[in-house]
Amino acid sequence: MSDSIIVRSSKGEYEVAFVKHAGERLAEFVADGAQVVCDSKVARVHPDLLMSTPPDQLVLFEAVETNKTMEKAQWLMQMLSERQLRRNQQVIAIGGGIVQDVTAFSASILYRGIDWVFFPTTLLAQADSCIGGKTSINLADRKNLVGSFHPPTQVVVDLDFLDSLSDDDIRSGIGEIMHYYLYADSPYTQELVDEQAALLSDRTKLRPHIEESLTIKRVVIEEDEFDRGERNKFNYGHTFGHALEATTRFAINHGQAVTVGMDLANRLSAEHGMLDAGEAERLHRLLEWNLPSYDWGSLNIEEYLSALGSDKKNVSSDLTCILSGGPGKLFKHVLPIDEGLRQSIGQYFASIS
Repeated sequence: MSDSIIVRSSKGEYEVAFVKHAGERLAEFVADGAQVVCDSKVARVHPDLLMSTPPDQLVLFEAVETNKTMEKAQWLMQMLSERQLRRNQQVIAIGGGIVQDVTAFSASILYRGIDWVFFPTTLLAQADSCIGGKTSINLADRKNLVGSFHPPTQVVVDLDFLDSLSDDDIRSGIGEIMHYYLYADSPYTQELVDEQAALLSDRTKLRPHIEESLTIKRVVIEEDEFDRGERNKFNYGHTFGHALEATTRFAINHGQAVTVGMDLANRLSAEHGMLDAGEAERLHRLLEWNLPSYDWGSLNIEEYLSALGSDKKNVSSDLTCILSGGPGKLFKHVLPIDEGLRQSIGQYFASIS
């Protein structure tokens, strides 16, 4: 295993550094005058992390989906401005995807762009969102509708943060890792499934999967940083997953919603003759263990279809999504949002109830 991964972007190279004792690295940034934006829960669970951070360099942020808004980004920028953060100083984001998105989006437009550093504390952030440069905030009830591309100058990964996460938090990250594995037909796929219990009980075993996930993503984002071609395929599972998050009012975590989304995409792929039915069933067995517990009979299918119709990737009244011909064989496809799709989706959710 490597101590670091280097990612190339249009704004220069940045490093994903695997470290122990993240607080020591944080102290170096604080000494240089950086402002720290930290998930308030992380601050409570890991108080030693912030021992070197003075109150006037610390912003606590409640990491809930309803705070991933333009209003909260404006509040954060106002706070940083009042503290006289300079253009040559950095903002440090500590937390998961919500803190990352609001901080990175704010950094991308404050003073027309300032540098930021990310200390990801969730598995999902460590294995996926920490690289790629996308910043996204929600607009009303539409997820990730506003954003930009503004990569960090450095990412600092400490696996010790994972020990404080719930099993559902780990399953969320595993959903994203599996999404990359099926995109690339990774040789780690079966190992991830076979080790599921061990990964939940011993979080250090996640290290090779974090590296494999980031390595797969790095290759694609270096070729298609601005999501105009191959990177579109990373929407596999996400179109259907984002709609599920919205319809359930985020009762289902992101990575497990993506797991459902991949399973549904595979089912639709088989129904449309793009994926062998036997292969779709094999993939279902790979994903089944990470499907969330939920009362699927209560899911409002009409509301779910409406959420699909509002997806930002749609270019018409039809649904633009990623379907599958099998692992390593993903492609963009357009499906009409009609009675046939409604029936197929209804039957799918009935089958996993």
